[in-house]
Amino acid sequence: MGTTQLDTVPEPKYWHLRTVLSEALDSEFSVGEILPNERDLAARFGVARATLRQALEQLELEGRLQRRRGVGTTVAPPRMGVAVGTEQHTWPGAVGDAWQPVDCATAVAPAAVARALETGSEERVHVVRRSLVTHGQPVAAELLYIPSSSVPDLSGIDAPSGTARARSVLRELQHLELEGEDRAVELGSARADDAKELDRLPGAPVLLVTTRFFAEGRTAAVSVATYRADTCRLTFGDTGGVEIHHDPERRAS
Repeated sequence: MGTTQLDTVPEPKYWHLRTVLSEALDSEFSVGEILPNERDLAARFGVARATLRQALEQLELEGRLQRRRGVGTTVAPPRMGVAVGTEQHTWPGAVGDAWQPVDCATAVAPAAVARALETGSEERVHVVRRSLVTHGQPVAAELLYIPSSSVPDLSGIDAPSGTARARSVLRELQHLELEGEDRAVELGSARADDAKELDRLPGAPVLLVTTRFFAEGRTAAVSVATYRADTCRLTFGDTGGVEIHHDPERRAS
């Protein structure tokens, strides 16, 4: 990785450094390789460590780098396509669903979710936790909020706890006729529990996908899925959909 003169460039130093580092990642480093430490990189480019950190944070946000606990900063693999929408609406847990149920509990939903479900602020709902793994790597974690009114025949005896209860709640939910769904995507930061499950540092950039499922003229369930922003590109629809990605041709291996 060569040096560069940053004092005379018209753009912010960290942004120019980000460009130089990005080019070096393409030509000098391989996927999974560990970058030199911040002190050495800052000295090599003649910048303050604060400037270097800004450039590294930008490259992490773009999916070029990963910060791994106990390892350091490594070159990230190309982002994986993750389908978040299909032409035919289906309930979570339907045949072909790649999400794996992990656990289920009852809890009071966050205020925004409670408003969408039209439940009381203190009303407890079923919270199904699921995970999505692609090519052996955890890429997303989901919390699925389901009010008791959507699964009225659920038996606590048949589904006492854990994964078994999660599957039972999902099976019962599918007894409703799904009328439609909508999704919203926004950039967020990984909470401590999501970061641990996704092997990320707390505060790492993530993509938050909130889905509302409609049945019987109301919101029957709400899903809040957290995707790793550094590894995922989200695909909407099976044909003619929109793909959100980062320079796939340049990143292709």
